Amino acid sequence: MSASPRPQARVGVDIGGTFTDVALELEGRLHTVKVLTDYESPERAIVAGLREAAEVAGIGLADIGIIIHGTTLATNALIAREGARTAFITTEGFRDVIEMRTESRFEQYDINIRLPAPLVARRDRFTLAERMDVDGKPLLAPAEADLRALVDAIEAGGYESVAIGFLHAYVNGAHERAMRAALLARMPSLSVCISSEVSPQIREFERFNTVCANAYVRPQMQAYLSRLVDAIALAGADCPVFIMHSGGGIISVESAARFPVRLVESGPAGGAIFAAHIASRYDLDAVLSFDMGGTTAKICLIDDKQPKTANTFEVARTYRFKKGSGMPISIPVVEMVEIGAGGGSIATVDAMRQIRVGPQSAGSEPGPACYQRGGTHATVTDANLLLGRLDPDNFAGGSIRLSPELSATAVQTHIGAPLGLSTGDAAYGITEVVDENMSNAARVHTVESGKEIDGYTMIAFGGGGPLHAARLCEKTGIQRFLVPPGAGVGSAIGFLRAPFGYESLRSANLRLSHFDIATARRLLAELTDEAMIFVRQGGSDEAPIVEARIYMRYVGQGWEIPVDLNGLDFSASNDVEVLRARFLATYTRYFQRPIDGLDIETVSWSVKAGSPLPAVTPVAPAPAAQAAPVTARRPIFDAQIEDFVDAALHERDTLAPGMQIEGPAVIVERETATVITSSFTVTVQSDGCLLAEHKTPVTR
Repeated sequence: MSASPRPQARVGVDIGGTFTDVALELEGRLHTVKVLTDYESPERAIVAGLREAAEVAGIGLADIGIIIHGTTLATNALIAREGARTAFITTEGFRDVIEMRTESRFEQYDINIRLPAPLVARRDRFTLAERMDVDGKPLLAPAEADLRALVDAIEAGGYESVAIGFLHAYVNGAHERAMRAALLARMPSLSVCISSEVSPQIREFERFNTVCANAYVRPQMQAYLSRLVDAIALAGADCPVFIMHSGGGIISVESAARFPVRLVESGPAGGAIFAAHIASRYDLDAVLSFDMGGTTAKICLIDDKQPKTANTFEVARTYRFKKGSGMPISIPVVEMVEIGAGGGSIATVDAMRQIRVGPQSAGSEPGPACYQRGGTHATVTDANLLLGRLDPDNFAGGSIRLSPELSATAVQTHIGAPLGLSTGDAAYGITEVVDENMSNAARVHTVESGKEIDGYTMIAFGGGGPLHAARLCEKTGIQRFLVPPGAGVGSAIGFLRAPFGYESLRSANLRLSHFDIATARRLLAELTDEAMIFVRQGGSDEAPIVEARIYMRYVGQGWEIPVDLNGLDFSASNDVEVLRARFLATYTRYFQRPIDGLDIETVSWSVKAGSPLPAVTPVAPAPAAQAAPVTARRPIFDAQIEDFVDAALHERDTLAPGMQIEGPAVIVERETATVITSSFTVTVQSDGCLLAEHKTPVTR
């Protein structure tokens, strides 16, 4: 009788600005690892992390059955402007759309305002005499001579990648396809992206910018993903590799290489999925996901156990993280606010003698001063070390020895001396500024969503999230927060909880007063078929979950709201009236009352398909409270008291369900540490989560 096959592990890998996180799940047990990100060769750090995680789990790389990966490399390339040499071809007369933007001012009264530079410079933008009308009917077909002239110009320019965006191509992309065919006939290896495939939606600026961004990062991401697959196979892990995309689903490497702009928020999306999974287990309907890593902090609202989503967002905001100052990308995305506040964020003193933190980061190379890798700037990690919140001998499981002396030198040189502060006060100032930045971002995000922040439960994760969660709760009025097991690599764990899925979007303007049912049916069928192609790449035999929605508005309005179809397929005679009623109900929920006498129109149509996920097991109540054992004690700075206090230290892996810890305390684990201020009490839950609750109601 042959032995039963050995269970195969599932692995999530997240590349961050400072650390590369690995979460390996085998037979229900999680094994997690952090290694420093390798900027020169990111796949090298991934292989090192895989080997270390497999060793911890007691398996070989051949025992890994699937790897799911998320990365910030596409985002970093856009922010740092380190993509391919890219040309943009557009309709004659629209060459400057990506530079003119929407003509809105993100800082109304700043007379020195500078708009972000377009991704493709004017000298690299070309035009073609062609035109579609708003219904997709050709008004002017491109001439063969004009196509050849553009091919000559692109070839002479030595471009690596080309983006094509024509007017109204979201309705009919025939002219874009003709331009692409002409380019590839001459230059088969050229990377060419067309807007009717990358982002078939209205609003030329956003659509043109999205296809330019896709073309800009595509050669780099294709090369990276190819190297990654080869490196993993060479290391001995003969398994499929899938990629997390910005909308919260998983797609194949081939699809990711074709549409790399869909990866811009892939890592943070994994964190939101992780928080949503915890929210489901605890039956929490109002959760604020707080993910703080080495470079950025991400805040996302999880309402009714689902992350908030959108079909457009901004990357690389250049002006104090103000809306409108970044690069708009029109793709489905988990909606969140992201600011330059992480462990590696650099602190400076500005011309007003105020402490500023971020968005610049020391990253992993050279890293914070205390890493002893050549960094000299004062960072948030240096400040936390000086305030006693980090153990210099037990950081990242002891893999990195931290130097308090180098931290003190950096903080005093760059912050203390210029402001006439002691080193301790300067370190406190750094942490207070970064905590205020993050709490402000959280407050604004909830207000913009029409919510009250103090009614939320925070779920904190990432290497820095548990360190700062208590202080953020004190500042925002949030009453309690959860720190799940494996919080230090939360996004990587989130990849393991995500479905194989994809959301297809397309703009189509139909007025309800003369609704074209045949067009609606065809559109839904095409979007469903497209989304299903990506879901089937996961190889699941189970029937996928399909959700459809339409973005609608009153005729004459400038923006639209999402209306769920929930089974409407326009086969019944009254389906259009049901759709009208759903729009009115949704509009009333958003704005309190509908508007009488106006026609209603559809703007964009969306179909999201995903593989079904296993049922979530509710968390059992924690057993009766008992005191937790104290490993040691050390002084830490408590911002509520504004002084150092004697805090108990607890090793997380020694804590059992039901144990209670009174703040001030620090709970230490391999990938992070949870700081409990004097205003909190922590109870270990039955699944190992740390539930921190205010001892008394918060006053703001």
